[in-house]
Amino acid sequence: MTALHVEVSGTGPDLVLLHGWGVNLRVWDGLVKALCGRFRVITLDLPGHGRSPSGPAGTPAERSWLVHQTLSGLTNHYSLLGWSLGGQIALDLAAAVPGQIGRIVLVGTTAKFVAAPDWPHGMPAAAMAALATKLRADCQRTVHDFIDLQARGSARGDHVRVQLHSALSIHGEADAQALDRALESLAQSDLRAALGHVRSPALVVSGQYDRITPPAASRALARALPDARYVELRRASHAPFLSHESTFCRLLERFLRPRAARTQRKAKAHKAARPKKPLRPAPKAGRRLSRMSAVKRKVRRRTRRARARGR
Repeated sequence: MTALHVEVSGTGPDLVLLHGWGVNLRVWDGLVKALCGRFRVITLDLPGHGRSPSGPAGTPAERSWLVHQTLSGLTNHYSLLGWSLGGQIALDLAAAVPGQIGRIVLVGTTAKFVAAPDWPHGMPAAAMAALATKLRADCQRTVHDFIDLQARGSARGDHVRVQLHSALSIHGEADAQALDRALESLAQSDLRAALGHVRSPALVVSGQYDRITPPAASRALARALPDARYVELRRASHAPFLSHESTFCRLLERFLRPRAARTQRKAKAHKAARPKKPLRPAPKAGRRLSRMSAVKRKVRRRTRRARARGR
């Protein structure tokens, strides 16, 4: 299998970012810029997306294994941040190679994309089939409509939409066949049985108005994971790392580097608790005027004495 396109930035603990369906690694540019001073950030294009070849990675297992093979030449221990489809790959990897993965962050991620009698949190099967039909009829239009849906309802929705469309125009659109295969695998995937094998601490992040992965699906995912924390960002949709950049970065750093975060909080608390030097009260107006008068009288006496000596 051909290796995927990868970009590496910064220094520090390794952090791998996996993007979602239909886009590419350029969606992470703002996050990479914010994190590269504290992490060695590894981003990659999923099969058939951006500058990665499509290849034979059709099933979820094949796609996850290709990601694992690509990363094995770069790092043997890392934390994972997966968004949407990338979140499902992150779950696959965390269950398959737990010794290599430190912590995982799952954004807009669900254990099962399509609804079922025992899983009411997914997209209706008929809606998923209609999306696949639309994709085969007009791939580009379908992807662009899907991007618009990701921004809908979000604060700074226009900014989110521009960033996602910009990633496609700068770095390249996904291959139609790869998109079709990925959509088919999303329709069939069910990761619920594997969740008990994910031993890494997990942070599950959802947007309040996410129309693709409802918050209920992310909450159910967090409950099913052995060690997970759930956070829902108000007025966010499917891409909170774009609409709520600073809040998301703080959340991410506190989770990925808890010791450093605790140290910073203690330092701030110590500084706040340190007694401040009392301010010296300003002299009253009357006192200030009397002091000025005394200085003037002293200057006048010296002047008179000088003149008397001159005579």
